[in-house]
Amino acid sequence: MRLVECVPNFSEGRDRQKIESIVNAIKESGEVRVLDVDPGEATNRTVVTFVGEPEAVVEAALAGMRKAAEVIDMRLHHGAHPRMGATDVCPLIPVSDITLEECADLARDLAKRASEELGIPCYCYEAAAFTPERRNLAVCREGEYEALPEKMNHEGKGPDFGDRPFDEAAARTGCTAVGARDFLIAVNFNLNTTSTRRANAIAFDVREKGRPKREGGRLTGKPLKDENGNTIMIPGTLKGTKAIGWYIDEYGIAQVSMNITDIRATPLHKAFDEVSRAAAARGLRVTGTEIVGLVPKSAILDAGRHYLRMQQRSLGIPEKEIVKIAVKSMGLDDLKPFVAEEKIIEDMLRKPADGLVDLTARGFADETASESPAPGGGSISAYMGALAAALGTMVANLSAHKPGWDDRWEEFSDYAVKGRLCMERLLSLVDEDTDAFNRIMAVFAMPKNTPEEKAARSEALQRATVNAIEVPLRTMQAAYDTFDILEYMAANGNPASVSDAGVGALAARAAVLGASLNVRINAEGLKDKELAARYIRQAEEIVAKAVEKETHILGIVNKVISQ
Repeated sequence: MRLVECVPNFSEGRDRQKIESIVNAIKESGEVRVLDVDPGEATNRTVVTFVGEPEAVVEAALAGMRKAAEVIDMRLHHGAHPRMGATDVCPLIPVSDITLEECADLARDLAKRASEELGIPCYCYEAAAFTPERRNLAVCREGEYEALPEKMNHEGKGPDFGDRPFDEAAARTGCTAVGARDFLIAVNFNLNTTSTRRANAIAFDVREKGRPKREGGRLTGKPLKDENGNTIMIPGTLKGTKAIGWYIDEYGIAQVSMNITDIRATPLHKAFDEVSRAAAARGLRVTGTEIVGLVPKSAILDAGRHYLRMQQRSLGIPEKEIVKIAVKSMGLDDLKPFVAEEKIIEDMLRKPADGLVDLTARGFADETASESPAPGGGSISAYMGALAAALGTMVANLSAHKPGWDDRWEEFSDYAVKGRLCMERLLSLVDEDTDAFNRIMAVFAMPKNTPEEKAARSEALQRATVNAIEVPLRTMQAAYDTFDILEYMAANGNPASVSDAGVGALAARAAVLGASLNVRINAEGLKDKELAARYIRQAEEIVAKAVEKETHILGIVNKVISQ
C-alpha cells in the first residue's frame, strides 16, 4: 500500500471549536486516518497528523487548508511559535511504497492547487523547494506573517505559487509553506544507569552535531572558537540525528533521546547499534528501545533483516517473524509490550481481512464447495501456485539453517526471499481471479433496452473478458517462475526435504495447466479472434515449458531419493 503522512500546522491552538472544524474537514474529505491532534495554547498552534494513500492525503490537506482559511484570520493571530499563515506549514512524508521525490512532486501539486483553488499563496520548502535556499523553512518564513506585504510581489522573495500584491485575501490567510521531508523517528534508548551526565555524553558521541572541541582535549576545558567566533564542534558518528541525555522518573533510568531526521542515512537499527557501541565504550549498556509515536513498517523490517543477517539466518521468513526479531534485538518491549497495531503505521491502518486468502484452510475449501461459482478453478490454480512457491521457500529456509551449511546461508536466503515474492504474487492473484469473474457477472446486470445500452454492454463485456484472460495468464507466468526455485532446491537444497521440492513442482504444473483452462474458456468469448488466438498461443507455450520443467525436477528428486 502506498502511504503518505501529512503533518499540517494550523495557527490556532486555543479555540477548540475552530480546531475541531478543521480536523473534521480533514476526516470527512475521504480515505485518510487522523492519528494525532496536538493543540498548544501558548504557541496558539495545532499540529495534526494524518495518513493515507497519496491522492487521498492531498485532498484531505486541501480540505484542512480550506477550513483553516475560513475560520482563522491571521490579522488577529498572536502566538509564541513562528508563523506566516492560517495553515502555516504542510509537509508530506513518505511512509511506504513511495519515494521522497514523489512526495515532493505531490507537494508542488498541492501548493499549486491551494493557490489556484483556495487563493492561498504557497512557498515550497525542503525536498519540494525550487531553489536550494528555500529548502530551509526559516528562509521561506523569514519575517513571518508581518513581512508578507514586503515579500509578496517582490522578485526572489514572493511565494512560489499565488504570488501577487498583498491583498485582503492574503492578509486573512497569510502564506503556507508546503514541503516534503523524510519520516522522522523519535526514539529513546534505555540505559542501565541513572546518570544524566553519562547519557548526555553518549548522545554527544553519536549525534550529528557532536560536542564542542575544548582546550587541551579535556571535557571541562574552554570551548574553542574559529576565526568567526563560532564554537568548533567535533561531529558525532550518526548523520541526520539529534540527541540529548535525560533521566525519566517514570522508569527510574536515564535515556539517550534521539530524533532520526534522515532515516535513509541512519536507519533505526544503525542508531541502536551505534548507541550500544558508544554506551559500551563508557561501561554502560543499552537495555532496550522506546519508540515515541509511530514508525513505518519498513524501519522495523529493515532492522529485523539486519539482525537476521548478523545471525546468518534466512531473510525469506514471514513478516511477523521479521518484526519479532527486530523487537527482541532492539528491546522494543523493554518498558512495555510492543503492539504493532499501535506503533506501526501500516498495521494501524490495516483494514479487516475480507479476501479469500484471509480465510482459514477449511473456510477456503468450504467457500469453494458452496453453490457460489466463485472461487473457481482460476483462484484454485493461483492458490496451488502459491503453495508451490511456499514449498520451495520452506526448503530454502531449511537449507539456510542446516547444520554444517553455515557458509551457504546467504545463497539459500536469497532463494527464500524470491520464493516469498512469488508466493505473495500468487496469493494476490487468488482474489484477482475471483474479482475478474465478478466483473463479467456485473456486465450481465447492465441494461440492454436501447441500441446504445446494448453497445455499451457489449463493449464492457469485451473489456471484462480480456481481463478474465489476462489474470490467469499472469497466474501461469507467476506459477512457472516458481520452477527456478524448486529446481535449485531439488538439486542443491537439503536432501532430507527433496520430496517437498518435488511436491512443489507437481503443484506448480497443476497451477499452470489449471490457469490455462481459464485462458482458453474465456478466450472463446472474445469477438477479436486474432487476439484470442494470440492469448491461447501464449498459454500453450507456458504449458509446454511447465510440463518439461516438472519432468526435469521430478527426475532430480527421484535420483536424490534413490541415493
